[in-house]
Amino acid sequence: MGPKTARVEREIRDWIASGKLSPGDRLPSERALVVQLDVGRTALRQVLARLLAERVLEVRGRSSYIVLPSAGGSMSVSPPGELELWQIHGERTLYDNRWVKLALVDVEPPGVERFEHHVVRLHHVAIAAVVDEQDRVLMLWRYRFVPDKWGWELPGGIVDAGEDALATALRETEEETGWRPDALEHVVTYQPMVGMVDSPHEIFVGQGAKHIGDPTDVEEAGHVAWVPLADVQRLMARDELMGSGTLVALLHLLARRQRGASQ
Repeated sequence: MGPKTARVEREIRDWIASGKLSPGDRLPSERALVVQLDVGRTALRQVLARLLAERVLEVRGRSSYIVLPSAGGSMSVSPPGELELWQIHGERTLYDNRWVKLALVDVEPPGVERFEHHVVRLHHVAIAAVVDEQDRVLMLWRYRFVPDKWGWELPGGIVDAGEDALATALRETEEETGWRPDALEHVVTYQPMVGMVDSPHEIFVGQGAKHIGDPTDVEEAGHVAWVPLADVQRLMARDELMGSGTLVALLHLLARRQRGASQ
């Protein structure tokens, strides 16, 4: 995480450690936190996702974050102190259209001579993993011409300008599968190729969906099926799961399923 997200994470942890927020307390809304902490919503969600993964917080409903009883416990790993940042001296565009932008960024790492670094800027993406009462996940079997292969994917797509990522995940699931999720919750935001590609991916998970008809997005649709979570590891071994978003979301579901079984 960058210095701003690291600062925001420290502030939230300090609220908990100091007793400003106690176990069972509800964090302010994301909108309030964005203003209070002077941080963008995507960066804020990265912090919240980390705290969720560490069981410092828990999601209740769609977007309420609750401090867990164990949140005040000690951590064996903590972020290091502030390190020197790379200096960015400028950027020039080599190619730009509605789908992809290729730029050369003039950067200067600490103690290293300045050079131009290629950066590919893609869209913000939202992906949904919906599970039913039989422990099956809603997926699409489809062909991707770039790797020239068939495989299973979760529904998802590009976050339109001015659209919330949650709205995108709900919309794309309905358009691509014909199923409307009962609800979705955000679990993590990540960058699939953080060294060179800028494309925030937001993962949402939910329980239950209602069938409302056939898929309406013909270009993105594939064979729709409810795939047992018990089959996911075998599908992974057979290289039949496509896309980092699909893998991240399914691994999260498997980890949560295993944690639930051990409790």
